[in-house]
Amino acid sequence: MFENLLYLLRRNGLKVSLTEWMALMEGLHKNLHNASFTGFYHLCRCLLVKSEADFDAFDRTFLEYFRDVPFQQEISKELLDWLNKPEVLSDYANWDEAQALKNMGFSEEEVERMLQERMREQTEEHNGGNYWVGTHGMSMFGNSGLSPKGIRVGGQSMYRRAFRVAGERKFRDFRRDNTLDTRQFQVALRHLRQYSGLVDLPPTEFDVDNTIKDTADNGGVLKVRYKRPRENTVKVLLLMDSGGSMDYYAQLCSALFQAVSKSGHFKDLKVYYFHNCPYSKLYLDPTLLYRNSISTDWVLSNIPSDYKLILVGDAQMAPYELMSGYYGQSERADGPKCGMDWLRLLKGRFRHTVWLNPSRRPDWGAYWSQTYDTIANEFPMFPLTVDGLEEGMKKLLTR
Repeated sequence: MFENLLYLLRRNGLKVSLTEWMALMEGLHKNLHNASFTGFYHLCRCLLVKSEADFDAFDRTFLEYFRDVPFQQEISKELLDWLNKPEVLSDYANWDEAQALKNMGFSEEEVERMLQERMREQTEEHNGGNYWVGTHGMSMFGNSGLSPKGIRVGGQSMYRRAFRVAGERKFRDFRRDNTLDTRQFQVALRHLRQYSGLVDLPPTEFDVDNTIKDTADNGGVLKVRYKRPRENTVKVLLLMDSGGSMDYYAQLCSALFQAVSKSGHFKDLKVYYFHNCPYSKLYLDPTLLYRNSISTDWVLSNIPSDYKLILVGDAQMAPYELMSGYYGQSERADGPKCGMDWLRLLKGRFRHTVWLNPSRRPDWGAYWSQTYDTIANEFPMFPLTVDGLEEGMKKLLTR
């Protein structure tokens, strides 16, 4: 059964053994896939793929083999056609935050079960309200509504509150342009090892390669060679945007923080937080409480200029926050007057600086992309992907 899938996997570079294939057959015989196509996919991936790096190759092979198999939609075509209507019901655009809280307190498993119940009960389209699968309103099922949690059915992403999209492809891939998780962060950060310097210390570390070479050149008489130890000399100042539009990337930024903190690839690491743009204060934690803040002037004066500066943020805010004198004025009369002034001071202090951005450039109007473009013109900006992080580190550590 499915022998051609085995041969196709092998042709595409996946080393699947006969033992693993027979384990798959046994799993099918025991109905470990729960008689579902998605279950079969997960069972195959579990038993046949040895490394996360091969997930994408497996996905592409799996879809190639089953390209002619009709997928069973969990949502009917008629319902999706209605939910994708472009009409907007403005009557439901003013639900207040108190109503949003009514839908809190459900687990994702409960929400999934409730969706199935609604699908069995519902017989007609519904707009507004807080129960049926529909558009607008406070229902946890549908699209264009204001529920703080739920499953999006049809429509387009608006508020990024859904924890799942009905009918979406659930198969993960590990292409190098994907957004990072903690493990991938740590893998990418390993590239920094090649930038560790040979410190000015006596040669005390045993040099295996040159000992072998010199011994061979010496007619087999042992000649021991030593070399200067290699130590990590990279010191990093990490400034991370917190709150507002960055809430959507909170999990990603948490993964970055964990990976950087635990990587051991830096001689020293200092982390501070800001909101939208560094102003006169930086914060010691993402809550941005004033009592846990320090003066940006102190950072500029006390952290040596040989630190590498990494700023992490989506570079999106109202233009007046970045460029007007209303935000970020220094306590000093002759100090910075706006956010861009502070950014230029940081750039002038720390010569090696990059900006990592988890978001793409806004494409819904020049007003919203203004601050993104302004900051991108000031700093080398890289996407928060595997390739983006590696390129950013190369730029950051270039002499």
